[in-house]
Amino acid sequence: MQSNELSNIELLKEIAEFLNEETEMEQMLQGALQKLLEGTIFETGWIFFINKKGKQQLITHEKLPRALQENECKHLQKGGCWCVTRFQKGDLNKASNIIECKRIVNARNTNREDHGGITHHATVPLQSGQEQFGLLNVATPNTIRFEEGELALLESVAFQIGSAIKRIYLTKQEQQVALVQERNRLARDLHDSVNQLLFSVTLTARGGVEMTDQKEIKETFKEIQYLTQDALTEMRALIWQLRPKGLESGIIEGIKGYGEILGLTLTVKVKGVVNLPASIEETLFRIAQEALNNVRKHSGVLKAELYLTVTPTDILLVVKDEGRGFHMNELKSLPSIGLQSMRDRARAVGGTVDWVTEWNKGTEILVRLPY
Repeated sequence: MQSNELSNIELLKEIAEFLNEETEMEQMLQGALQKLLEGTIFETGWIFFINKKGKQQLITHEKLPRALQENECKHLQKGGCWCVTRFQKGDLNKASNIIECKRIVNARNTNREDHGGITHHATVPLQSGQEQFGLLNVATPNTIRFEEGELALLESVAFQIGSAIKRIYLTKQEQQVALVQERNRLARDLHDSVNQLLFSVTLTARGGVEMTDQKEIKETFKEIQYLTQDALTEMRALIWQLRPKGLESGIIEGIKGYGEILGLTLTVKVKGVVNLPASIEETLFRIAQEALNNVRKHSGVLKAELYLTVTPTDILLVVKDEGRGFHMNELKSLPSIGLQSMRDRARAVGGTVDWVTEWNKGTEILVRLPY
């Protein structure tokens, strides 16, 4: 066996060992890319993820020349690209030499001095079985074509990376299943214990009101009854959040059902076809829950309007009330309002949350999520 074949085997072993470590996705991909560049003639590289709708995302890159790094790698992410087009059409199944890359040409035209001699790149799909995740691109200065052996090595590395990505996705799915099971268990426990105890206290307080003629004692029992009823409503809402029964009939029915639990009159208007991925549906539902909680707790009204618009690339959710509103600089004094929680949930899937509000002019929460 020739020495370069031995070195390739050792490189593949090192990359495999790294990919099997318990690391975050981006950290794993960047580490694998670094090891690939250290052990081969390839000197720069970048990885795209491409979803089923063809939307691409630059996940990581290593040792890019300055022309390609400009403005957060805008030249790599915009404009036409042969490899992405072939990938989207399902015609890219193995490592290939690229005759010329439009994106690199655009970068060179913008910055002629700092392109580092990069004019062409090779590309290979990242896949596991029939499932494809994106592209691994590599390049070397002053090189317009790579040898078959170099492309074969690139395919082997891409296969390893694709398998690791699939493993991480499966692990996340298992974690999500475990989380749902734990939520269901906790919801059952709360319903069977705390919820029943609160209901018993409500009945006891009602009985106390009827059993005494003393005004002060009667008022005390009434206060206990009101407080317990509020706590019971809160508990039922919490159980609903943990195990939203309405979601099996669709997110709109789920949100309506939660509004009913809170005692809100909810007007809902929908534009577009609501057929969302599970992760986006979960995020949207949790944000809507938090928004409705804010209406009930802070607005002073029991009516709200909800608008859901679905486009080919985005989801826009608006929750509006005509309540008391608040000043933005008073958010620090309203820790329970949950706006930061909504913003964090949206950011986790690449979305945004904004709000418009003034005293006595209501509040409007605007959510935009990509999918």
